[in-house]
Amino acid sequence: MKTFVTEALLLLLLAVLALASHPEGSHLFGLFQTLLTRPGHSEPLFISAGFMDNIQFERFNNRSDFPGMEHCAPWIDHRSPEYWKEHTQRALKDIRFMRQALKLMIHTYNYSATGYHTIQRRIGCHVLPRGYFSHGFLELAFNGQDYIMLNEDLRTWTTVGKAAEILRKEWEKHSFAQAMKIYLEVSCVDSFLTELAYGKEILLRIDPPKVQVIRKVRLNRKITLMCWALSFYPPEITLTWQRDGCNQMQDMEVVETRPAGDGTFQKWAAVVVSSGEEQRYTCHVNHKGLPEVITMRWEPPEPIIPITTIVIAVVLGALVVGAVMTFLIWKMTRGKERAWF
Repeated sequence: MKTFVTEALLLLLLAVLALASHPEGSHLFGLFQTLLTRPGHSEPLFISAGFMDNIQFERFNNRSDFPGMEHCAPWIDHRSPEYWKEHTQRALKDIRFMRQALKLMIHTYNYSATGYHTIQRRIGCHVLPRGYFSHGFLELAFNGQDYIMLNEDLRTWTTVGKAAEILRKEWEKHSFAQAMKIYLEVSCVDSFLTELAYGKEILLRIDPPKVQVIRKVRLNRKITLMCWALSFYPPEITLTWQRDGCNQMQDMEVVETRPAGDGTFQKWAAVVVSSGEEQRYTCHVNHKGLPEVITMRWEPPEPIIPITTIVIAVVLGALVVGAVMTFLIWKMTRGKERAWF
């Protein structure tokens, strides 16, 4: 059970890292990897996930029944079997690389090699809409403590912790930053463009948000107005509350954009108002899929007529109709009787 939970949490962490915000208009291409050692297991668990923007397109898990790099994108796989064999070998090379880094960390702090230890790595690039390199990233973290990151200049490093500093000196000795600079600026962009050609109908699509405003009554009788944006893509969106036309940025509660589970995203922004002032507040939504910023206001629901009132009305209506019919029949009968005499 513990192993299953650990693997699930690691996969969740990888997804969260992949969904980290990136510059608006650019695209993300990256690998997110975790190596975990556990008591009672001679071989570490290694998970690798490849992402295009916010969509996972490949995965590798050395503990699966058939360990190998797998296609998992929502678009058709046009790769040859040789491609996946090559990328499986790349994943095995990444395992060796991260095991060496982990060995250095464990030795530096004199930790037990049979305990729980993790190495996590993020590597990738941001690509501009026309296919040009924007910037790259490479980060390595050990047990959530030591940390080493390639700076924006792609030449120097930022480190936290003794072991990370030792690793930096080792990498500088072998000109590792220069090799990563070439990978990020050239190979990473080429890989992005190739994958984009296969998945452009999904990656470049635009789904406008469905917006609704919900009213909730709080315990202190205050009112919370929530502006929900649902089923939109790409994930960049802006929600703003206004009161009488003035922005309420400081009084707003806004959640981060989150995946909806179906390839789209959702987000909400809330504001607390006094009862009776709901109509003074408007929610303004801006998204690439909208021709212009839309404005939404909470609309009170139509009054609901109780079912008992409807039943009484129907019965009374039937009685009235019955009385009128009875009167007409009686009148017709009286007319005939007079004509007979």
